Amino acid sequence: MTKESPFVFLSRPRRFGKSLLTTTLSSYFKGQKELFEGLKIMDLETEWEQYPVIHMDLSVTKAETTVNGLRNVLFRLLNGYKTLYGSSEYEDTPGGLFSGLIHRAYQQTGKQVAVIIDEYDAPLLDKLHVTELLDEFRNVMQEFYVQLKANEAMIRFCFITGITKFSQLSIFSTINNLTNISMDSKYAAICGITEEELATDMAADIAMLAEEFECTPEEMHNKLKKQYDGYRFSEVSPDIYNPFSLLKCFNQRKIANYWFESATPTFLIRQMQHFRTDITTMERIEASATAFDCPTEAMNTALPLLYQTGYLTIKEYDRESNSYILSIPNNEVRTGFIDGMIPTYLGMDGSYVQDGFALKFWRALKKDDIGLAVQEMKAFLAGVPYVEEFKEKLKEVKNYEGFYEYTFWLIFNMLNVYARTQVKCAGGRTDFVVEMPDTTWVFELKVNGTAQEALDQINSKNYALPYETDGRKVVKVGVAFERETMTVGDFVVG
Repeated sequence: MTKESPFVFLSRPRRFGKSLLTTTLSSYFKGQKELFEGLKIMDLETEWEQYPVIHMDLSVTKAETTVNGLRNVLFRLLNGYKTLYGSSEYEDTPGGLFSGLIHRAYQQTGKQVAVIIDEYDAPLLDKLHVTELLDEFRNVMQEFYVQLKANEAMIRFCFITGITKFSQLSIFSTINNLTNISMDSKYAAICGITEEELATDMAADIAMLAEEFECTPEEMHNKLKKQYDGYRFSEVSPDIYNPFSLLKCFNQRKIANYWFESATPTFLIRQMQHFRTDITTMERIEASATAFDCPTEAMNTALPLLYQTGYLTIKEYDRESNSYILSIPNNEVRTGFIDGMIPTYLGMDGSYVQDGFALKFWRALKKDDIGLAVQEMKAFLAGVPYVEEFKEKLKEVKNYEGFYEYTFWLIFNMLNVYARTQVKCAGGRTDFVVEMPDTTWVFELKVNGTAQEALDQINSKNYALPYETDGRKVVKVGVAFERETMTVGDFVVG
C-alpha cells in the first residue's frame, strides 16, 4: 500500500482498528524496527528508512460547534510539531501552519514527509444537515487539506482515514491522485479480524471461552460468528469480525453488544428519519455501488451512511449485473440498532420491550402456543404509545398492515429472531415470516378483513410453500386487527 500510491484513503466503521493502523504506519515510517520483531514485515522490508512524520487524530474536533473553535483545535494538533520544525509569524491559518511544517520538515531532514490523518471526517459529520455550518466547516477543512497537493513533491506518503466518504471535489479539491482503497478487494481485510485469524491465532481464546460457557470450541466459534462476524467490504472479501467487540468478549468472557457501549446510533437514526427510511427493508437491500459508496454530502437516502458506518454490509455481489446485496452484519448490530430505534419509533424503552413482551411472545412461539403468543401481542399493542415521528411515518404506508409490519420487525429483530416482512414468493408477498429453530411461522395480517380471509390468502397464494422442504414444521396464521384499538381482534391457525 505504501508503495503503490502516494495518497491513500480508507473508510471503515468505528472501532474497526483504523487508529491502530494509523499508529502502525506512523511507527513504520519512523523506522521503529524493534516494534515489528516477529512479524511478516521483517522478511519484506530491508531498508527501514526513517522519515519525518506528521500524524493527526481529528476525533478531538467532534465537539466543536463554531468555525473558530475548529481552527483552534487544528492549531493545537499542529503545535507539537512546531517544537520540532519551528513556525513562521505569517502562518495564521491551520492550513498555512500545516504547509509550513511540511516544508520545514523536508528541508531540515532532507527526507520527504509521511502525513497520516485519522478520522478526517470528524469535524463534519454532525453538521450534515446544517447547511450553513457544514459549508463553513468544509471551507476550513478545504484550506487545510489543499496543502497536501501544494506540497506533493515533499510528501513520501499520505494516509487519510475516517468513517464516511466526503466527495473528493468538496474536501480534497486539488488532490487528483487520491486512491480510495475502501472497496479494493486486496485491502478488504486490512482492518478487522478474519475467520482464518480467529480459528488459528485465537484458538486458545476460543477454547478458554468455551470452557466458561460449558460448550465445545466449535460451538463457541459458531456463537462468536453469529454475534460478531459478517462484515464484507468488497465484492471479493473474507468475512470480517468486529475486532473491538471480539477482543472485548474474550477479555470480559461474556457475549454482549460491546460496539454500542461507547456510542449509540442516535445520529444515524436522525438521518434515517430525515430521509424517511423504510426500516423493514434492511434485511436485504439490492443496490449498485454508486448508491451506497457515494459521497456523504451527495446522498439522497440514508443508505451510504448505513453502509459506511457499519450498520449494513455487503452480503452478495452479482458480477453480471454489477449489483450488491446489503444486509445487517450480525446479531450485535441488529440488537443494538433496534434497541436504539425502539424509543424513537414506539416511544418505549428498548429493554422493557425486550425483557417484557418480546421475550414472552418468543417463548410462546417456541412452545408452539399460538394462543398465548397472540394474547401477549394483543396486550402489548394495546399499551404502545408510539411517538409522533412514527405516526407520521405510518401515514406513508399503503395500508394499515404496514403499521404492524414496522412494529413486528422492531420487536423480532431485537430478539435476534429471523423475521422478515413483505417476503416475495411466486404467489405474491407474505406479510410476515418468522423462522424459529423447529418451526416457521407464516403470518398474514388483515385490518379490513377477517382472520379466516387472511388464512385463505396464505393457502390460495401458496405463501408457505417455500418453507415446506427444509424439515421444520410450518404453521400458517391469519391475524385480523381492530383498526380503532390498533390491537389483535381475532386469529386463526391453519
